[in-house]
Amino acid sequence: MSATPVRTVARNRSVRYFVSRVLFTVVITFVGLAFALPMVWLVLAPFDATPTLSLEWPDWTLDNFARLAENPYALRSIGNSLLLGVGTMLIVIVLGALAAYAMSRIRIPGRDGILYGLLLLSSIVTGTAAMVPTFQIITQLGLINNYVGVLLVLAGGILPTVIFILKDFMDSIPKSYEESARLYGAGPFRILRDVVAPIARPGLAFIAIWTIVQVWSNFLVPFILLRSPDLQPAAVLMYTFYTESGQADLRLISTFALLFSLPVLVIYFVVNRRFGFRFHGGIKS
Repeated sequence: MSATPVRTVARNRSVRYFVSRVLFTVVITFVGLAFALPMVWLVLAPFDATPTLSLEWPDWTLDNFARLAENPYALRSIGNSLLLGVGTMLIVIVLGALAAYAMSRIRIPGRDGILYGLLLLSSIVTGTAAMVPTFQIITQLGLINNYVGVLLVLAGGILPTVIFILKDFMDSIPKSYEESARLYGAGPFRILRDVVAPIARPGLAFIAIWTIVQVWSNFLVPFILLRSPDLQPAAVLMYTFYTESGQADLRLISTFALLFSLPVLVIYFVVNRRFGFRFHGGIKS
């Protein structure tokens, strides 16, 4: 008689587990579809003669690419985006690595408070909120319609987060490696280049891709600071794809969106294959 309640409890647990797994599968399926359907539209719509916002089997054509090639600024804007992305990435990796290494190895009073304060301020005071004073500063420096001004603003907004992430990688590197290098006469910059940087390489690779993605999709900063169409990146140029009646030109938008996404994907797979990604670097001693 005592075995009956035990079997009942076990059966109830099995039912609850089965129901929870079914609900979990249903939710994951809907979430996956929510992400997958726009990607399918992105792949199919550029080859459709009359694309719409709904997902349909396309009327296959390559005329959309030929029409996009007639735009004198289309391909140039992608090159401009690459220039801004790579330039910002180089700035934040060099300055971020130097700052993160210094904050990791030098005992500065209030170091953690400074780091968290910078990260908090960069999160609260967004680019939109700081755009007016930023525009005034860039205007006074004479850097309007100049890539230097855009690179400084983009790098300045990303740098606090980069320092915060890279400091964790620097903290995880045993100091005994650096002490051994000093015994052989290596200076601080050589230690950073030959000892610290190779170990923190996955973190640097992650920062490189993350920075390029942040800059690649940034619309507000180049839209405000760059006036010439020849200098505008792809994210800004896409805003100009309208028909003569003022409607969004889905043929150009879909085709350009596909081309716009390819460089980031290529860079991601190349860097991931070469360096790999980890959110925590180094070797714990």
